[in-house]
Amino acid sequence: MGGVKKKSMASMEKSQDSQEAGQEQAPAKAKKTKEQKAGPQQKRQLAFLPPKMSEAEMIKSLTPLKAITVNSASRALGVNASVATAVLRDLEAKQVLRRAGGFSGHGVWAVKS
Repeated sequence: MGGVKKKSMASMEKSQDSQEAGQEQAPAKAKKTKEQKAGPQQKRQLAFLPPKMSEAEMIKSLTPLKAITVNSASRALGVNASVATAVLRDLEAKQVLRRAGGFSGHGVWAVKS
């Protein structure tokens, strides 16, 4: 019932010109994609800027918190949530914090005593 409308002469010429130009550039484009995909991709490691305080100062600011979450740590350290997450994971890897609970990416940490 609802077929495609007939194109005007100008739009038909434009589409024909673009198709001809696409056919001329197609071999050069194919070579570029093969060259770009030649090497295996390496996983990038995103660097973050930790807060300008020592590890002891970070622990001192996190110790009064009963349950350390990403949001509470970001408020205590004065950084955004992504940096707080990285700091908490870093402190957990250094065995300073332990994971006390949480689920589905919403972790709860506690200071090891």
